[in-house]
Amino acid sequence: MQHIGTKPFETERLICRQFTQEDIEDMLQNWIADPCVQFEYGEPIYDTLPKVKDLLTKYIESYQKPDFYRWAIIEKSSNENIGQIAFCRVYSDCQTAEIEYCIGERFWGNGYAGEALAGLIGFTFRNTDFRKLEAYHRSENTKSGRVLEKSPMHITDTVERFSRENELPYGEVCYCIERSEYVKR
Repeated sequence: MQHIGTKPFETERLICRQFTQEDIEDMLQNWIADPCVQFEYGEPIYDTLPKVKDLLTKYIESYQKPDFYRWAIIEKSSNENIGQIAFCRVYSDCQTAEIEYCIGERFWGNGYAGEALAGLIGFTFRNTDFRKLEAYHRSENTKSGRVLEKSPMHITDTVERFSRENELPYGEVCYCIERSEYVKR
């Protein structure tokens, strides 16, 4: 599989691009230090400049790897970093990636997560040879569930992560879209 890494893409209201160290203040203010956002996202809270700087250094260094895909979500109207979207798992052997995303609470209810997700799906199928994209949410995370319900993805029995770990997706709702389905749209 040929990887392209984190290349920028845009939607009507968003710019999705590589993270930079200049994102630190927006991240702290808008989402990464917010316990509610990070709990829903399933990630730890990063509540100090040094913690966020260390995380960003890891992201930025990882951009050297062609199979690393992580975008900062920038609201065009304010030029603020309002969240992120990423391939948290890449399975090159079956040309599949698992998507994760989060948006700062102050920006919830504006359709930004869905817009970023739809933009990423289109970008991926137009520019890479991934065959399948997957995502899942905990059943109690209804906000993420609404994003996936409205997306081009559809419910599926499981995702690659659970299949490889020989587990059932207990308490998770799985979604996917294949290239062939996207092309038909």
